[in-house]
Amino acid sequence: MALINIPRLDLLQYTQGSAEEQRQFVQDIGKAFNETGFVTIANHGLSQELIDELYAVVNAFFELPEAVKQKYEFPELAGQRGYTSKGKEKAKDAHTPDLKEFWQRGQTIVGEDYSKTDFPDNIIVEELPRFNEVTGEVYKKLEDAGRALLKAIASYLDLEEDYFEKFVINGNSILRAIHYFPIENPDTIPADAVRAGAHEDINLITLLIGASADGLEVWTKDGAWFPIKAKGEDIVVNVGDMLQRLTNNKLKSTTHRVVNPPRELMKTSRYSVPFFLHPKASMSLTCLESCISDAYPKAYQDYTAGQYLDERLREIGLKM
Repeated sequence: MALINIPRLDLLQYTQGSAEEQRQFVQDIGKAFNETGFVTIANHGLSQELIDELYAVVNAFFELPEAVKQKYEFPELAGQRGYTSKGKEKAKDAHTPDLKEFWQRGQTIVGEDYSKTDFPDNIIVEELPRFNEVTGEVYKKLEDAGRALLKAIASYLDLEEDYFEKFVINGNSILRAIHYFPIENPDTIPADAVRAGAHEDINLITLLIGASADGLEVWTKDGAWFPIKAKGEDIVVNVGDMLQRLTNNKLKSTTHRVVNPPRELMKTSRYSVPFFLHPKASMSLTCLESCISDAYPKAYQDYTAGQYLDERLREIGLKM
């Protein structure tokens, strides 16, 4: 099996550590994001009790009758708020939709004027009050952890530590609760149907709370799939395409997928809750001058985050 650098880092080393510990954290996360685009993070601010309740309320939501879930589906929101039913999202360039359904919660803007077109209201599940409360609390805690990680990334890139702050405070981040539903008869699904096809994330960074079952794999430089197994209390953090574009490929948005379980486990569910940390739509993704050189010429056209998100939502089938 290919060797791959996915270190386990302690966020407290950066947020509360000595100057030397902070420098070490910056170099460790930068090296991993340069090589594979993935790390696992301990002491991220979510208690095990909160994580356990999150999975309980997520499970309760997806067990609701189909008719109840579908009343919370609003196609005009392109999957950015509320419920998205089975068969809707696919990986870019894939022909078959992923074997999943999901729920998305977005930003609650504080202290700024905003457009409901850009930031629709979050959808409230009437049947499950704790679902709304717990997902809101988890959103805020993961956003806080993500902001701390972006400060370390900014330091690694020799930017001001707060470089990303003005873009991600009240940014377009998304908390997604995913249900990879049971396959009662594996012989009835298309041969190329998988829980999540090979893809890269759209955003700056993704923070993933450890899933309820194995299946996440990353594509290595050696051309092999490598399974990611975080400890239960850790989160997995990876680089998204927006950060890769901004850094002119210095930080890697690594291809990953969620494979189907062995046939004997196909009738079981898998739950996963990623937090996609997005900036405001107006943020420029123009490659940083410090990441451009004769050896690494500028690789991307100038885009804003909003333009790039719109393009990608159309490619994956959520926006027409």
